[in-house]
Amino acid sequence: MLKKLILVLVLVIFSTGIFTGCNSSRQANNDGVVTITLSGWSNLLEKQLLQQVVEKFEASNPTIKVRYDAIADEYMDVLKTRLIGDTAADVFYLDALEAPAMISPGVLQPLNDYLKADFDLQDFAPNLLKAFVRDGVIYGLPKDVSTLALFYNKQAFAAASLTQPPSNWDELRRDAKKLTIANRDGKIEQYGLGISPELARQVFMIKAFGGELVDANNNAAFASPQSLKGLQLVVDQYLKDKSAAQPTDVGTTSGGEIFGQGKAAMVIEGPWIISYLKETFPSLEYGVAEVPTIAGKKGTMAYTVAYVMNKKSKHKLAAWKLIAYLTGKEGMTAWTKTGLALPTRASVANKLDYDKNALYAPFVAGADYATIWQAGEYLPLIVNNFNNQFVSAIIGEQSLESAMQKAQETANKEIKLSQ
Repeated sequence: MLKKLILVLVLVIFSTGIFTGCNSSRQANNDGVVTITLSGWSNLLEKQLLQQVVEKFEASNPTIKVRYDAIADEYMDVLKTRLIGDTAADVFYLDALEAPAMISPGVLQPLNDYLKADFDLQDFAPNLLKAFVRDGVIYGLPKDVSTLALFYNKQAFAAASLTQPPSNWDELRRDAKKLTIANRDGKIEQYGLGISPELARQVFMIKAFGGELVDANNNAAFASPQSLKGLQLVVDQYLKDKSAAQPTDVGTTSGGEIFGQGKAAMVIEGPWIISYLKETFPSLEYGVAEVPTIAGKKGTMAYTVAYVMNKKSKHKLAAWKLIAYLTGKEGMTAWTKTGLALPTRASVANKLDYDKNALYAPFVAGADYATIWQAGEYLPLIVNNFNNQFVSAIIGEQSLESAMQKAQETANKEIKLSQ
């Protein structure tokens, strides 16, 4: 209800034009230097890297200063509240998941008029750029992308006499059983696969046998027999085979941690855990492969975030210069060269040779067939209902069919109330 109320207020405020002035921190200084604000996540590693890139921008644009305002928790709720109060940043991150709902109220500045031929818009991956476009109007430029791939512990594989990672889901399920090891008391010390039973990781499973997350009207549609067939693979591996575990089952907090500690021999994760594993588990020997095929089809997820401009920014030209730099070839190269995420520009990807790096090549390959984490403006409503019920099915409290039917019905009731 809070998100609905905030969205309604944003619509009312922008349609009546009652916003006044702008935050004093974004005014031009007496020396002609303009200070603009950039908001994003509060992740320490990301913040440090972004600050380095921003400093390069400021060196090339001495009349523009950038203040980075990290939002620690509940990013979208805080952002919407700030938009209502006219204290939102000039430029801010926008996840593809949230883009449709943010485009509708008209709070984002269209970027088409700022784009020039030398910006080379064709260099962006079309499917990623499309996530921030509506009716031909571009509202954001994707700063990076992360896909999912299979991480596998080479030492665990050798101990189980496995010579290569699984290429399809049947092989993954077979290998996970071999890799699951219990001690003398029957307690499992190493699971074959670490899983994250959340919708953001499961959409490609839903689509594997022809299912869909939403219908043509953006209503939840994941309880179909086709969708259940893909999701059942996850449930069976956890509940029947007992060869899969959630991080919390073994006292860990993430896929990277359950894998790094050796409590799961395989995980399906993004490139963001590579730097984490290098720093936290430097002796771990592992490989990365594309996500195993399901029913003969390749599948994975793609997560992308754009830089967007606040429509109420008082320094739009400066804000655009920042966006253009951060998503341009120089800025994107500086941002993605560490491997925290992958570039959305083909020229930058080629320059950094990620497709030739054994750890990153599977992520690059997956971008060609990945499902974008986006499905209409009601996806945030759908997520909570799916996650709650899917976990219930995973642990055996109810059948998958019953859980998904409940989740779908509740989600669609909430969608109807929000319209």
